Amino acid sequence: MATERLVVVGGDAAGMSAASQARRLKGPAELEIVAFERGHFTSYSACGIPYWVGGLVPERDDLIARTPEEHRARGIDLRTRTEVVALDVPGQRVRSRDLDSGSESWTGYDQLVLATGARPVRPRLPGIGAHGVHGIQTLDDGQRLMDALERTAGRRAAVVGAGYIGVEMAEALVGRGYEVTVLHRGEQPMATLDPDMGGLVHRAMNAMGIVTVSRAEVTEVLTDEEGRARAVVTAAGDTYPADVVVLGLGVEPRTALARAAGLPLGPSGGLLTDLSMRVRGHANIWSGGDCVEVLDLVSGRTRHIPLGTHANKHGQVIGSGVGGGYATFPGVVGTAVSKVCELEIARTGLREKDALDVGLRFVTATITSTNTAGYYPGAVEMTVKMLAERRTGRLLGVQIVGGEGAAKRVDVAAVALTAGMTVDRMVSLDLGYAPPFSPVWDPVLVAARKAVSAVRAAGV
Repeated sequence: MATERLVVVGGDAAGMSAASQARRLKGPAELEIVAFERGHFTSYSACGIPYWVGGLVPERDDLIARTPEEHRARGIDLRTRTEVVALDVPGQRVRSRDLDSGSESWTGYDQLVLATGARPVRPRLPGIGAHGVHGIQTLDDGQRLMDALERTAGRRAAVVGAGYIGVEMAEALVGRGYEVTVLHRGEQPMATLDPDMGGLVHRAMNAMGIVTVSRAEVTEVLTDEEGRARAVVTAAGDTYPADVVVLGLGVEPRTALARAAGLPLGPSGGLLTDLSMRVRGHANIWSGGDCVEVLDLVSGRTRHIPLGTHANKHGQVIGSGVGGGYATFPGVVGTAVSKVCELEIARTGLREKDALDVGLRFVTATITSTNTAGYYPGAVEMTVKMLAERRTGRLLGVQIVGGEGAAKRVDVAAVALTAGMTVDRMVSLDLGYAPPFSPVWDPVLVAARKAVSAVRAAGV
């Protein structure tokens, strides 16, 4: 039997999970595995970078689950600091460049995995490429920021954008003693929430000393005579001094290779795959992680949702397929959690804007409750917002902002969304109760009860 060759482009969660799973199912005599990674690191937690920057995680290497040496010891020919620069689909080969020597070579494949990840959004603005301006997506990005923070004498930071990475990096920089200003174009921070819920996050950020400027579009990064960032300027003409600038404007799929090769891309620019994570129309090309679009089980549309949880699952599915097994990734409901200081933030399903975009008629219900029984020592508030389809009562989305114990309650809603439950059915869920953990009526169920009343009041 001839040995097949699997080529993996990308050495983080999806790519190396796929390679490792395929290796478990097929030995070196059956399957040769060659993996290319443009950075220095593999199989790390990018989600942990803000906590390393903020000092909660002591060492960079604490974020690494498996080193290149460990992958090589498992029979994977892993080539770091090597970037794939061209994809020849008809010829079944990729061209790679050694980033240290500059030399290039072609490598053929029988099976190909594209796990090229995402890149920080970096708008074309004057000064955006200056020293001291950082996008945070990879561990190499995090290391460059940490090196810059060690060299920077000033203690002022500007964070452009107030999504998950922007908010988390703002808190991390405050923890390092920086004066932090967050500038964003939206009405409230955390555009993944509805504005009324984002307002709760805004107040928490201000309370911890972060200056949050809403409706502020950054148009320029000013530099000093040495070409280093010294301030950011907004469309309104306001100037905010900054010794370091962090871009928190989100990420976009890194799919230039796929686009050049004519592979199918979705509305967000991510690769389109079938349920087994094969690229549509290509039996021997697979893709997963932050470079793909996935099915939103609530809206029925594809979305780009870059999360390590999905990437690892994609890799397992791909590795099973390459290794001769069978697995599928049916889709997501859009669950995500974060925190600002002691304030926990969670969402799953659709926001009001999302529901309107897909033509759904809905009602909303918002309640305030506590994480424990009200009489139990240390009880703290949480706010739960729930969206339900107007006619059917089908759950559409949940957002939760509150103290300890708030964020992980969103998992109940995520399961309900995946199961297609109505808010009426949710009210009957048998959730755990004891005073240290919940009121008699869990906050999610209180919101469901209110949503049931809203559905009934709305009629058809």
